[in-house]
Amino acid sequence: MLNQALIATALVGATTFAMANTAVNQSAVNHAAIAPQAITTVKSALTAKDDTPVKLKGYIVKATGDEKYQFRDSTGVITVDIDDELWQGKPISAKTPVVLIGEVDIDYKPAKRVEIDVDQVQF
Repeated sequence: MLNQALIATALVGATTFAMANTAVNQSAVNHAAIAPQAITTVKSALTAKDDTPVKLKGYIVKATGDEKYQFRDSTGVITVDIDDELWQGKPISAKTPVVLIGEVDIDYKPAKRVEIDVDQVQF
């Protein structure tokens, strides 16, 4: 009988601990505050580390071929790599404002080259 009482007490304690550690209690963490912030200027992107998230607002000023374009904002110009399907069939000009969401892509061969690998184009 004493063994059964000890087992019951242990189970109640374990259940209480498990309930105290539920997702409800863990949701107090502000995930937005600890998420990496996206770089928002060309100037910052040119000096950022590889794979750094970016969200750039500006203009596509020139197509350079093979899904590569020159992007300009008020801080500078950078090459961006935009897959054809991301254009959603919308024509743009050098005066069409766009928002590019992606990440910094650095290649060191044959020389250091910084580009933006675009995941999303917003018009």
